[in-house]
Amino acid sequence: MTLTTKALSVHLLTATGAVFAMLALLAAAQEQWSVMFLWLVVAFAVDGIDGPLARKYDVSTNAPRFDGVLLDLIIDYLTYVFIPAFALFQSGLLPGWTGWFAIIVITFASAMYFADTRMKTADKSFHGFPGCWNMLVLVLFAIEPNFWVSLALVAALAWAMFLPLKFIHPVRTKRWRRVSLPVALAWTFFAGWAAWVDFYPGSWAHWGLMATSVYLTLVGIVQQLIPERATSK
Repeated sequence: MTLTTKALSVHLLTATGAVFAMLALLAAAQEQWSVMFLWLVVAFAVDGIDGPLARKYDVSTNAPRFDGVLLDLIIDYLTYVFIPAFALFQSGLLPGWTGWFAIIVITFASAMYFADTRMKTADKSFHGFPGCWNMLVLVLFAIEPNFWVSLALVAALAWAMFLPLKFIHPVRTKRWRRVSLPVALAWTFFAGWAAWVDFYPGSWAHWGLMATSVYLTLVGIVQQLIPERATSK
């Protein structure tokens, strides 16, 4: 297999995310929330794999006809933003005006964030909350907090998208990656487990989801508060 073929295969792998998004949307339209989240977890896993492969095979050089960054952003908006926002509204977790507030804020703020040229920091982290609404909404489905708590989280994270706060990329942020990457893998496992058991309240997956979500949300801010030590040459 030539390098060009391998690079093109990475683009094709990324594009499967659009198929998984459609399958998730069809499940959401029928209010099959567990099935929807299982497809979103699959899409999340693909999104974690295709980036390292794209860099390994240098897709921008070896398969330049397709813009991998643009393709990834399109699929991310569907799977990270659009479908989770629809699920949050349609499920009734945020009733009445709160549901309308959430979907308007999530979709509008995320559209602006995804077009922000300052999205990435020097260490490959994110400048502001990176619009991972799929992760938040899945946790809300699992623990079903009071709707005021859910509304407050939506408002706070939407605001945090445009604040000078750091949120790590578990694969690309090198600092503490030995911990962050396994935690991200654990989150994916717990997310799939929670959806598989139809968000059964007694499932240990819920505790795992909450613990890993707290880490992934706050570790970048902790890194800002704790300056990295300069390494001696």
